[in-house]
Amino acid sequence: MSRPLSDQERRKQISIRGIVGAESVAELKRGFNRHLHFTLVKDRNVATPRDYYFALAHTVRDHLVGRWIRTQQYYYEKDPKRIYYLSLEFYMGRTLQNTMINLGLQNACDEAIYQLGLDMEELEEIEEDAGLGNGGLGRLAACFLDSMATLGLAAYGYGIRYEYGIFNQKIRDGWQVEEADDWLRHGNPWEKARPEYMLPVHFYGRVEHAAAGAKWVDTQVVLALPYDTPVPGYMNNTVNTMRLWSARAPNDFNLRDFNVGDYIQAVLDRNLAENISRVLYPNDNFFEGKELRLKQEYFVVAATLQDIIRRFKASKFGSTESVRTVFDSFPDQVAIQLNDTHPAMAIPELMRIFVDIEKLPWNKAWDITKRTFAYTNHTVLPEALERWPVDLVEKLLPRHLQIIYEINQRHLDHIASLFPNDVDRLRRMSLIEEGGTKRINMAHLCIVGSHAVNGVAKIHSEIVKTQVFKDFAALEPEKFQNKTNGITPRRWLLLCNPGLAELIAEKIGEDYVRDLSQLTKLHEFVDDDLFIREVAKVKQENKVKFALYLEKEYKVKINPSSMFDVHVKRIHEYKRQLMNCLHIITMYNRIRRDPAKLFVPRTVIIGGKAAPGYHMAKMIIKLINTVAQVVNSDPVVGSKLKVIFLENYRVSLAEKVIPATDLSEQISTAGTEASGTGNMKFMLNGALTIGTMDGANVEMAEEAGEENLFIFGMRVEDVTELDREGYNAQEYYDRLPELKQAIDQIKSGFFSPKEPDLFKDVVNMLFHHDRFKVFADYEAYVKCQEKVSELYLNSKAWTKTVIRNIAAAGKFSSDRTIKEYARDIWHVEPSDLKIPPPNEPRDAAEDKTLNGTAA
Repeated sequence: MSRPLSDQERRKQISIRGIVGAESVAELKRGFNRHLHFTLVKDRNVATPRDYYFALAHTVRDHLVGRWIRTQQYYYEKDPKRIYYLSLEFYMGRTLQNTMINLGLQNACDEAIYQLGLDMEELEEIEEDAGLGNGGLGRLAACFLDSMATLGLAAYGYGIRYEYGIFNQKIRDGWQVEEADDWLRHGNPWEKARPEYMLPVHFYGRVEHAAAGAKWVDTQVVLALPYDTPVPGYMNNTVNTMRLWSARAPNDFNLRDFNVGDYIQAVLDRNLAENISRVLYPNDNFFEGKELRLKQEYFVVAATLQDIIRRFKASKFGSTESVRTVFDSFPDQVAIQLNDTHPAMAIPELMRIFVDIEKLPWNKAWDITKRTFAYTNHTVLPEALERWPVDLVEKLLPRHLQIIYEINQRHLDHIASLFPNDVDRLRRMSLIEEGGTKRINMAHLCIVGSHAVNGVAKIHSEIVKTQVFKDFAALEPEKFQNKTNGITPRRWLLLCNPGLAELIAEKIGEDYVRDLSQLTKLHEFVDDDLFIREVAKVKQENKVKFALYLEKEYKVKINPSSMFDVHVKRIHEYKRQLMNCLHIITMYNRIRRDPAKLFVPRTVIIGGKAAPGYHMAKMIIKLINTVAQVVNSDPVVGSKLKVIFLENYRVSLAEKVIPATDLSEQISTAGTEASGTGNMKFMLNGALTIGTMDGANVEMAEEAGEENLFIFGMRVEDVTELDREGYNAQEYYDRLPELKQAIDQIKSGFFSPKEPDLFKDVVNMLFHHDRFKVFADYEAYVKCQEKVSELYLNSKAWTKTVIRNIAAAGKFSSDRTIKEYARDIWHVEPSDLKIPPPNEPRDAAEDKTLNGTAA
């Protein structure tokens, strides 16, 4: 097979990555050498590859700053409504290549680096991922920032600058082992500390009530130091800001009071305050009610709201005469989106500012607050819902507890007036859960305190409305909306799959990058034999490249013509990696039973992190690795079946594996995966989906036609029905011989002969408390997988199905999602105004403004 083009060679053919002028290349080389010399203080004799990466990063960053300053200046002058996206997670990944693409500098940088005798791909691999997220929720926030900038919205991402992001996963002897992610060790060239905007955040203390109102006193203060990261839009000269807060102790920390004696200890104790921004909690879809986590949640909220109000007061709208009316325009100038309930304390905090500090009457403050906030729900799993113990909140944030009680009292009074004597409804709808330890239901707080509540896929939003929050939806149906998630096509197509991006551009032009709905034009080429061959060729090149990576990393020989069957996401029982594992065992048993029979070769790739405290998820990883060991070393199986557990799955690894995938596994129990976004990335990159009717899979099937996905298994109604009857796992085990064989092998120690009962917990769970009903979908799954293999044998028919899927992927751009948020929730219009670049005069923008207004 001919050697695939390197990404660098392929980029040279690609127009969508910017024009290469001799001028720009010379300027980039000058910038590079200047930074190597003045910023890094190195010459070419002693510079390391990391020095070269930093020199390039600083050079690219130089091209951002003029646009960044000009964008912020433009917002100050035009004073558009600001959008604030509050999230405890931003899973950004690497920044260098994304910045080059969005600035149209990729080709010029490639050429400059080539002329300097360096290897661009090697430099890109040196950058650490910014792993400030766990999975879908954090990556969604990152995609949204890209889209908001590309759509010209005056948007800000606000979160925490964790010193340690999501742990690095090592696999030792088949087990997950966690290592700290010291991502800032070598410095971060993309951030700018802003100590001049440092703000105080208060904790603990007590509340004094006087005639003038409530005062929160005797508090402990932690300072919030902001770090700004530029967020460039795609080719529109807009550069927005992501502001992440870092915790700092005040200089008089522990020295004001009593322990003047122990100066050394007082200085060492500064760490206690600064621990707030030390580490990301590594749980996905699970609530861990720890005091430090609540501190993190309030820390980001308190700092951010002070910043928002400072910016509002400094703006033209904020500067009206009377204190009474200053905040009337607040909801017209500010929209705050809560990414799940993690920043929910923003609601009582804004009320505290309005009532206690700005002295607004309660009703006016509450009206403004509700019109400002909107809440996105991300999960219906009960163990993921945040329910903070009242005593913890009372200790840490005493004034906020009082405000929450007041909100709840007025809320319940309202419901009692509508439904007299319905005490059970009051109990169900209260913000406070009684019984055992009293807890605050943060989702209820968000619903009551927001003007809009949305789920993240049609089916999820329906479940939210009709099941999880049905009492609230009955009360205010207009409050509940759907906003199906999306992904940014810049990172998830242009950046990770340049070959496919260029092939599409040759057929339908380049505009699809900003308007992904144009992919429907590809339907015209479904029967174009040359196009079919080219799509298959790009996929094959991506597979060969990834196979080489796997062989280097895992020392396993991969057959690049085998079907790449990929299941990458966080490890969780509801995502049913176990069902995939049972299918692997079934395929293995079939090959051994009849080695001569035709078998469509597969490389099954499973990857993802388990929360460190999630025992079952860690056992699932161990099981997959144990099965892989047996399968991969069996000479009877040979190259027909290989199993790989992909270590340390993260954004930068997703960018490698997704373009090389043939089959995408999206097999959660119907009604459990709110949306999923990996499913969309695979669809856009030319993989076919095997999946249940869950999350956004439903809408993917709707867009592409159900016959172009491999849909199997129970629907939500079937799951509900099975719950009503009572799920009996034993019955499936008794009825299905291949399932029985696989389970018996796990149970008997066939895969772990040295520890025969290693997986007894897993087997016991599957039989006696499997909430996610793996056995119930096993038979349909295996049969569906046979249909997958059958189609894969017909390469042309497979590729035509791939093209139909890509052509239908347009809906799943985060640009579409953000346009919907903007129009239906934030009430702003996206702007396609292109702010002039730094080398043009500033008033050039005036001529290009649409209707004389911008967002």
